[in-house]
Amino acid sequence: MTTIGIISDTHNHLDQKFVPFLEKCDAIWHAGDIGSIALADKIAAIKPLTAVYGNIDDYNTRLAYPETQRFITDGVDVFITHIGGYPGKYSPAARKVLETNPPQIFVCGHSHILKVMYDQKYGCLVVNPGAAGQYGQQAMRTALRLKLDNGEIKDLEICELPR
Repeated sequence: MTTIGIISDTHNHLDQKFVPFLEKCDAIWHAGDIGSIALADKIAAIKPLTAVYGNIDDYNTRLAYPETQRFITDGVDVFITHIGGYPGKYSPAARKVLETNPPQIFVCGHSHILKVMYDQKYGCLVVNPGAAGQYGQQAMRTALRLKLDNGEIKDLEICELPR
């Protein structure tokens, strides 16, 4: 069993109150708009980091992290990108991936809106962890944690911090 922390849209700020929530994970996935390599390094010091760059990330961040990540962890096929959308309103690039080879978990950020939805059409769990950073209009800063167990996804938890 693997415990995963999922964050996005930190915009170069991660509140220390998220750290105990993320320390209980085996790995952290970041769905873009990290903000800087320095912040990515701080997150990676908590737990191993798998990340993608977002639309606000600079050249150095884009060199260090790809636009998309596709991998299998604990028997679960995962696809991560920053701008992805959600069921019925996917970005063209995300829709192409979902139509040709849907993952079990599709993780994206960008909207700053926490959403976890199962897409019946593509048979995948769509996860947007909202925004962990302070930038944006969201009332709450959010992070997710879930468990992967031999191909199963379970025990989703949300950490919310007021802005």
